[in-house]
Amino acid sequence: MLEAADESAALEQLHELGCTDGLPVVVPTAERVNRMVLASGQDADMVLGEMGPMLGIATVEKVAVAAVMAGCTPDHMPLVMAAVKAVMQPAFDLTEMQATTHCTAPLVIVNGPARQTCGPVASGFGALGPGHRANASIGRALRLCMINIGGARPGSSDMALLGHPGKFTYCLAEDEEHSPLPPLHVSLGFAPDDSVVTVVGAEAPHSVIYSGNADDPQDAEKLLKQLAVGLANMATNNAVLTGGAAVVVLNPEHADILVNANLNRETVQQRLWELTHLPKEDLRTFGGAFAGRFAVDKEGEKDTEKDSEKDDSPGTYQAFNKPQDILVLVAGGSGLYSMVMPSWCAGAHKNSAVSMPVETDQFCEIPT
Repeated sequence: MLEAADESAALEQLHELGCTDGLPVVVPTAERVNRMVLASGQDADMVLGEMGPMLGIATVEKVAVAAVMAGCTPDHMPLVMAAVKAVMQPAFDLTEMQATTHCTAPLVIVNGPARQTCGPVASGFGALGPGHRANASIGRALRLCMINIGGARPGSSDMALLGHPGKFTYCLAEDEEHSPLPPLHVSLGFAPDDSVVTVVGAEAPHSVIYSGNADDPQDAEKLLKQLAVGLANMATNNAVLTGGAAVVVLNPEHADILVNANLNRETVQQRLWELTHLPKEDLRTFGGAFAGRFAVDKEGEKDTEKDSEKDDSPGTYQAFNKPQDILVLVAGGSGLYSMVMPSWCAGAHKNSAVSMPVETDQFCEIPT
């Protein structure tokens, strides 16, 4: 428990101790934290898990402290807790992700009724930009947990060479109301009325421009090729390290182009997976030592693979292990631009995407 003369002094003390993300925070007084804990419906000392790289124990109270500091309302607490529990799953490789030199950050995707009941979490115009309190606060609360519980601080345990703005906050909801596709969480095996948070370590959004033409029979295929270039060009870890996940955020207009061509999420994922089979020669040219997993026989005529990867062609390799590793959702305003988020592709589990149900049964509504 820290003490300070007033809120201004308390804020400066938190900055000096390295407990903030560099921006001003709401001072986590005992009254504010207790209110947030009460909203969770859980005991303050309930352990949610262990957070790397410093292996801090994430309790409900510690998460509530981060939520207060980030500017969350009590309504946001179930989503914050679900996101924290998701990144602590072994498949997410949090300890390794926190310590990597790559510019990866947890992207939080919200599906189901909690988009409204625990938000509202924006899914339309500017969903990843400023102006949306829930998006900004929920993603920021996760980051503050990673700093103060996980112990990741720049240059000592967070070794990202440059980072990206998503390391402040990186959160959006899927626009289920304007999507021609089923909700992402339904495709992942959850019920439509479930609320789910999916977290994946991702780079900053890469803009993909495409102007649709309904009279062009290749309209959908051209869009898919543009998306594939963004997902796995030779400047990405997905193309060089391979095997991780990635995210495609289609705006509603681009989603309609694909659905009007009789494609669904599964066929879109399949085609993007096929389009991200890349020439081994490109990896040798740009990937340096990472191309060493492809060996050349004595005659120098064909490649044999040193690991378990399999290709459709002896001259190509896969950027993604399977189509399902490419998450596809719909969000944003309609128009020319969709977004793709390549990923880190390292760690024991290749920094996999992890989905976590949002627990709202014990949530306690706090009177204003």
